[in-house]
Amino acid sequence: MFIFANLIRAVADLLSIILNAYMWIIIVNVLLSWVNPDPYNPIVQFFAKVTEPVLNKIRNVFPFVYAGGIDFSPMVVILAIYFLQGFLVPTLHQFAIFLR
Repeated sequence: MFIFANLIRAVADLLSIILNAYMWIIIVNVLLSWVNPDPYNPIVQFFAKVTEPVLNKIRNVFPFVYAGGIDFSPMVVILAIYFLQGFLVPTLHQFAIFLR
């Protein structure tokens, strides 16, 4: 059973790293939007391709996140990431400890 526990712990660690990296990608994308970069730059296109599907879903589900010319959808996604890091990752770690 310890093998399954180690697998769950590794998944929790990997999920934490992925969530943290995605949060930083969103932050960089927001900062890039403030400076109006070249839209044909491959780095700018990468950030847009990675973040826009999630941000568009948030904008469609919660139309009020775009208020007064300010887009709050990145903040909603970052809050969701913090929730997942504070709830899901520790729950998976505790489940792995329980399985040992």
